[in-house]
Amino acid sequence: MPFDFRSPLLLCSSAPPPSLLSMASYLPFSVPQTLPNRISSHSNLNSLCFFSPPSNLRLHRRIRARNASLTLNVQCVSQAKAEVVTKESWNKMILESGIPVLVEFYASWCGPCRMVHRVIDELAADYEGKLKCFVLNTDKDLQIAEDYEIKAVPVVMLFKNGEKCESVIGTMPKDFYIAAIERVLKQ
Repeated sequence: MPFDFRSPLLLCSSAPPPSLLSMASYLPFSVPQTLPNRISSHSNLNSLCFFSPPSNLRLHRRIRARNASLTLNVQCVSQAKAEVVTKESWNKMILESGIPVLVEFYASWCGPCRMVHRVIDELAADYEGKLKCFVLNTDKDLQIAEDYEIKAVPVVMLFKNGEKCESVIGTMPKDFYIAAIERVLKQ
């Protein structure tokens, strides 16, 4: 059944809890198995969960008639994602970091940058605690981009102990970034 924003339903970044799936036969709407993780590219949340029961009196009566109670436990979990770095925070967050750092140089108008940004957010969650991930808007912080000779975007650079170790230019598959990260982590 296609996703319909007009009908009330449970939104989750992964499969709904088994208790809700077992109740699905009582609900007059479908319970999605999976939905997209990202709400919007401008949101700080990577996932959203809510439940809006339908205003269906019959459902309410049926549950009451059986002396059953409807209890839903809903958790909203924010995943790790790349933080924004600026020229003011560059030295502290990138050059003085105690662990390896990945920086994506991007521009807000760049379509391929948006694709890379999603991958970088995934990598931030995958390597949480081992690698810090940041994004830098080259339009707002042109001096940093010039210092590292960024001529086009997207560019992903990996730093370790304040030194640039790896550079990936353009949009690449996630495995390409993982291989570069693993090389830096092994150094």
